Amino acid sequence: MSDLILRNARVEDAATTSDIVVEAGRIAAVRPSGTPGTVAPDRAYESIDCAGRVVLPGFVEAHIHPDKALLDGLRDSRGATLADAIAVTLDLKRDFTHDDVRERSRRVIESAILSGTTTLRAHPDVDPVEGILGVEVLVELRETYGDFIDIQIVAFPQEGILRSPGTEKLLRAALAAGADVVGGCAYQEDSVENCRRHVDLVLDLAVEHGLPADLHADFADEAGDPRYTMAEYVAEGTRRRDLGGRVTLSHMTSLAGRPRAERAATIAELASSGVGVVPLPATDLHLGGRSDTRAVRRGIAPVRELWEAGVLTATATNNIRNAFTPYGTGDLLDIALLLAQTGHLSGPADLRRVLHMVTYDAARIVGIAEDYGVREGAAADLVVLDTTRYDDIVLDRPDRAYVIKAGRVVARTTRTRQLVNAPGA
Repeated sequence: MSDLILRNARVEDAATTSDIVVEAGRIAAVRPSGTPGTVAPDRAYESIDCAGRVVLPGFVEAHIHPDKALLDGLRDSRGATLADAIAVTLDLKRDFTHDDVRERSRRVIESAILSGTTTLRAHPDVDPVEGILGVEVLVELRETYGDFIDIQIVAFPQEGILRSPGTEKLLRAALAAGADVVGGCAYQEDSVENCRRHVDLVLDLAVEHGLPADLHADFADEAGDPRYTMAEYVAEGTRRRDLGGRVTLSHMTSLAGRPRAERAATIAELASSGVGVVPLPATDLHLGGRSDTRAVRRGIAPVRELWEAGVLTATATNNIRNAFTPYGTGDLLDIALLLAQTGHLSGPADLRRVLHMVTYDAARIVGIAEDYGVREGAAADLVVLDTTRYDDIVLDRPDRAYVIKAGRVVARTTRTRQLVNAPGA
């Protein structure tokens, strides 16, 4: 932890600049630029002149799979559906080694840091093929990169629990090894009854261990298969166990395929039970609509309807360069723009909400909101963007000039772009 002063910083959308004083890794003061007495005389501060650039709290990656990232060069998918992606990745997992998973995960984590992410929730697979290898690697990397980024680990049963005997035992082993969140993937079960048993098992484990739960759910083009309409059941189970605010559902694409009145009722259940939703547009768009021969559906959860109903909604990367998503860099501003472009979201008010989906709303999803923000007393996890225009951040995706973790600069970006002999120069 370090002492630091960010001078002449535009705190988010403020009309004037401030000096942000950081002491022992926390924000000690946010005062108008040049205010006398801003610094303690007995402390040695590093000083950065932000020159009016926007300062945000660090980005929060609410859902990513580092253990399965960067597999794109190893084998082509046999097809392009969700089932195909799961199948080809299962084959690749048979050859995973500790060093291989660590190297690919390390590259993802470092890319996220360079992109301004200061907290990351990782979903390594837990199943009879991979075992808890991904969890063990992420526990190591959480320690190695602890001064650069906070890493939460979700024990994620990608292959199901009931249909993959031994997975429940592995989930418990993963939690004992250091996982922070109980994951779920109910649609991987063979029947609606087993999907419900899967949900109950995950939520019961969350209660037993005093942990949050984060489930992949309802990831389909439409709602004809009831295995992809588990949202109401999760909402009811969350309410019954008093887990409101500690349960998240990701993907939720089939929600958009339900009739309007039915969809509204489901969304109201999510809102009243305190279940959060995280659309993952890069993967959802890539895998969705694969059986459509005309008017191909674009599987994005109805974000505006979720907002209007009061459902806590973030967005995140999910996969990077594998069978689920054959592109991506881990830059959350790219994901924010993609969601805006595909979710009928535009104009300053919408884009501000989208920016909150990778900052404040994502912080609530992963449970760090009480310690988050550009305000006195918050953790000094900050990103200085190379722009003075808050409302253009999602559109421009400006460079991350400085990334700051616990008051210490952990990444910098310097780039010069210039027209040569421009007519208007």
